[in-house]
Amino acid sequence: MRIDIISAVPSLLESPLNDSILKRAKEKKIVEINIHNLRDYSTNKQKSIDDYTFGGGAGMVLSIEPVYNCIKKLQEKISYDETIFMTPDGENLNQRNSNQLSLKKNIIILCGHYKGIDQRIRDYLITKEISIGDYVLSGGELPAAVLCDSIIRLIPGVLNNETSALTDSFQDDLIAPPVYTRPAKFKNWEVPEILTSGNLKEIEIWREEKAIENTEIRRPNLSKNKKEWNYKFSLNRI
Repeated sequence: MRIDIISAVPSLLESPLNDSILKRAKEKKIVEINIHNLRDYSTNKQKSIDDYTFGGGAGMVLSIEPVYNCIKKLQEKISYDETIFMTPDGENLNQRNSNQLSLKKNIIILCGHYKGIDQRIRDYLITKEISIGDYVLSGGELPAAVLCDSIIRLIPGVLNNETSALTDSFQDDLIAPPVYTRPAKFKNWEVPEILTSGNLKEIEIWREEKAIENTEIRRPNLSKNKKEWNYKFSLNRI
């Protein structure tokens, strides 16, 4: 997979994209991440990328010209599956979106900045808009890093144990069950006995039940899929 990120402040992306799992994915050449400084595509002497809003009002607006120049330059050599704009009023990022995007080959991510971006960018250059929550940040760089992490960890070969990502919370619209590690007893706090029993079938049933229980308590909005969960788990027990 190739990801090209367009940013007004590229330095904000250096740390999150060059450590831990994302660093290993790049070293394995499973993913290629390129960060493009939007100012490099400005055509004026000041290398400015923003301007005043038509009609007046507070705040500056990200100009269309440098964004257009950057995207078109990238598209000259590569065909992109999606051109994504990170914005608070976009579609909320969820596990299903991340799963779908992890199957793509080439993605552009545009990080917003200032008061907003020229609407024509959204109308004519963007294919998908994504939000990481109903709140406003100073720019789209951190949301872009979140999106990259959620996508890249799903690509085969990135995680040492590929089944780990398949049992994450929100896969199949379920919260993950509780997990424990050694010691089995700490300050009279004990691990559930079933998990140390060695009975793999019963352990799996316990995990399924706990996943449903956690989802109903923590994310009741997902419990509408309870019939699907029960059907799936009944098949697993045959």
